[in-house]
Amino acid sequence: MKMPHPVPYQGSKRKLAPIIGRYLPQGISTFYEPFAGSAAMTIYAAYHRRASRFVIGDSFEPIVRLLRAIVNEPEKTANQYKILWKGKRDENNEYFNSIRDRCNKKQHHVDLLYLICRCVKNAIRFNKSGHFTQSVDKRRLGMRPDKMLSAILGVSSILQGRVEFRVGDWLETTADARPVNFLYMDPPYLGTSIGRDKRYHQQMMQNELVGGLENLMRRRVPFALSYDGTTGGRPYGPLLPESLGLTRLLLHAGTSAQATLVGRKEKTVESLYLTPGLGLLIR
Repeated sequence: MKMPHPVPYQGSKRKLAPIIGRYLPQGISTFYEPFAGSAAMTIYAAYHRRASRFVIGDSFEPIVRLLRAIVNEPEKTANQYKILWKGKRDENNEYFNSIRDRCNKKQHHVDLLYLICRCVKNAIRFNKSGHFTQSVDKRRLGMRPDKMLSAILGVSSILQGRVEFRVGDWLETTADARPVNFLYMDPPYLGTSIGRDKRYHQQMMQNELVGGLENLMRRRVPFALSYDGTTGGRPYGPLLPESLGLTRLLLHAGTSAQATLVGRKEKTVESLYLTPGLGLLIR
């Protein structure tokens, strides 16, 4: 079975997962992904049998409900998506906008899946109220229902009965993590969570992140963190402080989809920070 990926949004670590996966230790008891998004690393770790159990968390409740439905109600979720995908389409985008308005009011998880699949470049954007604002991609119809069904069934088959879903702040959803566990974190980057271009429903300042990382290190919980980097040579934000003692690697993430949207062709390089010792695990 090809590794499934039913939530195809911009910024997902699906393409980088095999590289990040080189640094996962053996014998992980529970794999945590507290900034889940599309849960790309959880899917990778489950597909390759790198952990016994998984915890998927996010502060954005609709995405957690969507991932839970994909795992626990795969056929129902795929059918609801199929109905939306086959719904009325028009040149004035009224259908897409009506689903977006409904999603922002009622926060239905399958509405969110449809919006992610149909919006421009799968590039999710939110306003200061946390409402989905991205417009429809007129050139693409989004993932076809048959492909979506296959992806959803694939994720369900590798995670059902092995995963717990949590909604909340990342420190709360990982409060029970221990040294035999492992955390993969892909939090909002400083340069993409402030200002006009908000790619997340909630922002995070770097001092908050650093304080949480220090807490994890005091508890000796191993982790890998995707954070900052550059696009076209321009940094997302300042590096994490050296006082944390983390190993920093540079991963080439390919052409920036965001730059492509505005007519530029630029390469993205992302940082992967590892707790001490994980850098020796490369396979």
